[in-house]
Amino acid sequence: MLKRVLCLCVFAVSLAVLTTGLTAGGDKAKDKKDDPKYNNPTFVPTADEVIEKMFELAKIKKDDIIFDLGCGDNRICFMACKKFRARGVGIETNPVRIREAMDMFDKYNKNDAISTGGSVSLPLVETRHGDALAMKDLGDATVVVMYMFPEFMDLWFPIAKEKLKPGTRIVSHDYSWTNGWEPVATATVKSATRDNHKVLMWVVPEKDKTK
Repeated sequence: MLKRVLCLCVFAVSLAVLTTGLTAGGDKAKDKKDDPKYNNPTFVPTADEVIEKMFELAKIKKDDIIFDLGCGDNRICFMACKKFRARGVGIETNPVRIREAMDMFDKYNKNDAISTGGSVSLPLVETRHGDALAMKDLGDATVVVMYMFPEFMDLWFPIAKEKLKPGTRIVSHDYSWTNGWEPVATATVKSATRDNHKVLMWVVPEKDKTK
């Protein structure tokens, strides 16, 4: 289970870390030590058509725990929560994206209340300001999604091998690692802006007990 208690109607942001990220000055040595191992500010929102294909390949269901690495505005987690009532944890280094995720919470929360005819909050979606390569509870994930460059994926692959449970689904938009597991499924998706989005999925294999 998630080490952090995720209660119904909770949208959690790591305020202490966020405050540190937004504060000017500070101890330069400490800032350097706390810098993420990988921090590329590029943000291109994933098209809804691609997200739906990611959900389809991963066969998202209610009891899934989805981790979105480099989540941006965390829209994927909100969509999964709204559609499947799955839990979602997004992690992002850019404080601007964190603020957008807070706005996204308000948007989806409001729409959910309207569609159900009552005051209903989206449950179990968390947005964190932090390093996707240093998530201590990554092993809680049943699904990991990302739209990250190969440089990040190559850094993350050894962590995935060590921490993810066998059977965990990993779904990526466009990119792959340069040397790792082979995908078990791929798809090409057309959106309003592109006709060649690539979606790849891997399933974490059983641990090799002979090594």
